[in-house]
Amino acid sequence: MRVFTVILGILCLAEVLLDAFQTIILPRRASGRFRVSRIVMTATWLRWRSIARKVRRTNRREGFLSYFGPLSLLLLVVIWAIGLIVGFGLLFHGIGSPFSDAHSIGKWETDLYVSGTTLFTLGLGDVVPLTVLGRCLAALESGIGLAFVAGVIGYLPVLYSAFSRREVSIILLDARAGSPPTALELLRRHSGSTGELALQTLLVEWERWSAELLESHISYPQLCFFRSQHDNQSWLSALVAMLDTCALLIATVEGDAARQAQLTFVMARHAVLDLAHIFGVKGRHSESERLPETSLQTICEQLSIAGFKLCTGDASIQRLRELRSMYEPEAFQLGRLLMQELPPFYPQPGKRSNWAQITGLRSQTEASLLSSDQRKSLAVNQAAIDETHSF
Repeated sequence: MRVFTVILGILCLAEVLLDAFQTIILPRRASGRFRVSRIVMTATWLRWRSIARKVRRTNRREGFLSYFGPLSLLLLVVIWAIGLIVGFGLLFHGIGSPFSDAHSIGKWETDLYVSGTTLFTLGLGDVVPLTVLGRCLAALESGIGLAFVAGVIGYLPVLYSAFSRREVSIILLDARAGSPPTALELLRRHSGSTGELALQTLLVEWERWSAELLESHISYPQLCFFRSQHDNQSWLSALVAMLDTCALLIATVEGDAARQAQLTFVMARHAVLDLAHIFGVKGRHSESERLPETSLQTICEQLSIAGFKLCTGDASIQRLRELRSMYEPEAFQLGRLLMQELPPFYPQPGKRSNWAQITGLRSQTEASLLSSDQRKSLAVNQAAIDETHSF
């Protein structure tokens, strides 16, 4: 018996099986820097990202990046299978290659061949183990092969189910905050007498969404590489947009929605910090300021026009700055790593959204039911809304 070969085979199997168990079955964050899945995902993503940076057109670049998530999963499964085949092949070779091979292609080649056919339970019968230990290892490998295939089959639906739940909320956010989502647009679309209640309901939904994101993406970090359906949407931009909204509500806006904003902010920030820790990125502020002081003043003016009661002043600006420092550095580094841009605080100037068009049509409907004086008042309000959306 070749002791060193046997030990090497056992170590190879232990590394692969432990990594597969932590990745597929264990419902919590996997530990260890030298795991197979971590090394494969990191090495392949860095190369994939460097190629994507050479693609100039945004839609083509996003399309290229969208292939990485599914392909990396397939590559990981292949590497696991190769690791199991090589591990059992080393064990067979270490115990002396106890097989009857009519073709005599070589002991090491025969060991790998038997290991491969046994793992995938082909059962060709052209090579037969002659010793009790060889037969026991063959039976053990066939059982592990069945469990491996069953685990992979059950693993993919879990991933895509979590991905689908994540994307539904992101798509729904388009009508509530624009695309890409912005804090100012979200608040403006939830202004008015019934807007505050709708805003609180939305914040409750996104508190739960953040908790689900935290649970699923920490257990399965591969989901972070899955891109959204549209180029101007991503799970990171949606999460940061909600954090921006909560920060504005907590620091500057009066009303009952501020309490729920605190709960949502805590959960969303928890998700950002934990995911940053998973990928080993350290917080660092971006080179460009996301919210200059002049832009903040303009945002406050737009919120006042929309009907929000604001707590303005240097103290509010300082509170907002402190809140942003609690998530922006980590979010910025995650965006750099995953090639996902953080959303602005306000929409692009001059871009009229579908929401503004639909609001205008609804205003025409309401105007037809009002008196002449009421129509004039409504026209003035609509003009203010149009001016707001041109910002």
